[in-house]
Parts: sequence; structure tokens; C-alpha cells
Amino acid sequence: MKKYLILCLLMIPSLTLAQRGKTGDKTFKDRFPPEVFNEVSNASLVLINEVDHDIIVSVRDQEKKFLRHVYIRNNDQYVFKQLPITRLYVQFKSKDFYYEDRERTNINYGEKHTFNFFFDASKMGNYYQITEEEFFKP
Repeated sequence: MKKYLILCLLMIPSLTLAQRGKTGDKTFKDRFPPEVFNEVSNASLVLINEVDHDIIVSVRDQEKKFLRHVYIRNNDQYVFKQLPITRLYVQFKSKDFYYEDRERTNINYGEKHTFNFFFDASKMGNYYQITEEEFFKP
């Protein structure tokens, strides 16, 4: 009986953590078109999640067409490599809401950019809320 109790106690934490994704997962792969890569540009974007919960980030080009998406755990980061040369729109799902960054990131040949997600009450104006349809449009 003790063996079963110890086994159950060891399995419960692993089962609860198994529900959470890993940084780099393509959570909504079935809802987005294929990802876009440009092997010549040598441009990259580092996404750093400093908020207290996990987020899902979608990156779009200057015509708001889908480029890539990724799941990022809290206090973790992910690098999009081989991005096309364009102006990027960053959208993200935070808990039950969808947002878009008001600022645009210009990606030029060979550049490496960093985008931080963090909560700061004074920076609330940097994002505006969008609909789920806007987040998932191709």
C-alpha cells in the first residue's frame, strides 16, 4: 500500500505540469497557415516574456499577413530566426485576451531585435485589445 501511495504522490506533480506547454511549442499550428522564413535576410527577433503567466505570440508582416507564432512560458524567451525584411506587427494572447502592440518593429538585413513583454501600469497605452478573429486571421 505504501508503494502505491508513494507512486501516486510522485505522479500527481508530473501530471499537473504536463498540461502546460513548453516555450517554442506551436500551440495553434492547425489554426494558422504555414510559417514564413527568409534564409537570406539573417534577421532575428528575441521575444522575452517577463509577465507572471504564459503567452502566445503571433508575428505579422507590414500587410498584417501571418509570419509565425509561438508559445512562451513566463520568465522565458524565444528567438525567431530567418525573418523576412519587413515591418513587424506583434500580437499576443495573454490569458483570455488578445492584444497588438502599437509600435512597429522594422526588420532590415542582418538585424537582431528584442521585444519584451512585461506588465507596467504606465505602459498600458502601448497595447490595444483585438478580437480573437483578428489574432487568428491568415
